[in-house]
Amino acid sequence: MASVKMPQLGESITEGTISKWLKQPGDQVKKYEGLVEIITDKVNAEVPAPLAGVLKEIKVKEGTTVTVGTEIAVIEESVAATQGSAPTAPASQPSKPEAAKGADVPARAAAPEESAEGRTRLSPAVRALIEEHRISDAELSGISGSGIGGRISKKDIEDYVAKRAQPAAANGEQRQRGAEAPPRPAGVAAVPGTPVPLSPMRRAIASNMVRSKQTIPHAWTVAEVDMSNVVRFRQQARDGFKQKEGIDLTFVPIIVKAVVEGLKAVPILNASWSDDGVVMHKDINIGVAVSVEDGLIVPVIHQADRLSIAGLAKVADDLAKRARAGALTIPDVQGATFTVNNPGTFGTVLSYSIIAPPQAGILAMDAIVKRPVVVDGDAIAVRSMMNLCLSFDHRVLDGVSAARFLQGVRRWLEGFSEQIPVY
Repeated sequence: MASVKMPQLGESITEGTISKWLKQPGDQVKKYEGLVEIITDKVNAEVPAPLAGVLKEIKVKEGTTVTVGTEIAVIEESVAATQGSAPTAPASQPSKPEAAKGADVPARAAAPEESAEGRTRLSPAVRALIEEHRISDAELSGISGSGIGGRISKKDIEDYVAKRAQPAAANGEQRQRGAEAPPRPAGVAAVPGTPVPLSPMRRAIASNMVRSKQTIPHAWTVAEVDMSNVVRFRQQARDGFKQKEGIDLTFVPIIVKAVVEGLKAVPILNASWSDDGVVMHKDINIGVAVSVEDGLIVPVIHQADRLSIAGLAKVADDLAKRARAGALTIPDVQGATFTVNNPGTFGTVLSYSIIAPPQAGILAMDAIVKRPVVVDGDAIAVRSMMNLCLSFDHRVLDGVSAARFLQGVRRWLEGFSEQIPVY
């Protein structure tokens, strides 16, 4: 008998919620075949079976949240099953360089997996909505997916449910015009004062944020940045970049590039705290916060220090689209050494972010706002200004290092010119 345990799906993830068992007791399972779907605050992950055999027992029911390392199932290893599954692996899954990195439990491929009907695999969150609203297979086949590769997203299901409810609502109005209360927004309790049930993602986010504030002595500092040169450059380059690359040139990759240069100059921020000492990281892996319906997901731009502005833009765009489509894989959310948050997209002007353990810092970029500032001594000019707020772990570094990092980021952005290569 072999024990299957809740895997570690990320450095800062300590627990996960069993969303759906893909196999039931008595079922044959092949090595690396999907066994269970798990929800964390960062990703919905399909965890494969670590060996071939028969699923003998499920230890943790669907909907239950358990800590990393908890036994969740038992598999009876089968030699015949192992031998039978071996020849099919090379034919269906060509070997890739990434697979040679030695992960005990390989992550799901980045490309969406097609079902027998040719439709993309549904994420656990989407499947839960389908079951909640009792959407039949016939109805599902008529829903067009707006996600990557035609993947059906939560919004697609919610839009379908809303449209399906319209005829019933119209009939109700005819029978009882004006007697019914306005429709209740999704996610809001039916009775005032009644608690709204927590989604697995919201519960995991809450747990991680509490742990962060309880264990990390947060400090923060803010710098004003004149973004006029960056704004001017983006206005000039935006159309040509979109025509060439097919995506918009946002401010995010430019800020990330500035952060990378800042971390090179002040590497103590590209580090993690441990009881044995500060761990310095060689690679610069930038987590970029992406807002989704259930909360916030932070996919990672790995080795961001090796990418150009254009490269950062393409990777960030791809990660954001897959995050919102529920198509991120486990590696997509692992390994961040520093995080960039972008609340400014919603018009905020000063934001303080909570650090994602075990990182030493997170930078919030707020809205770029035109306002009068003093320039060239006593002259007043209207400039495009932005606040950058750095939250940092005071165990890892002191205020002088944090200020030096922000100063470097500010100088890089304010000195931006057409001479800085995009590619």
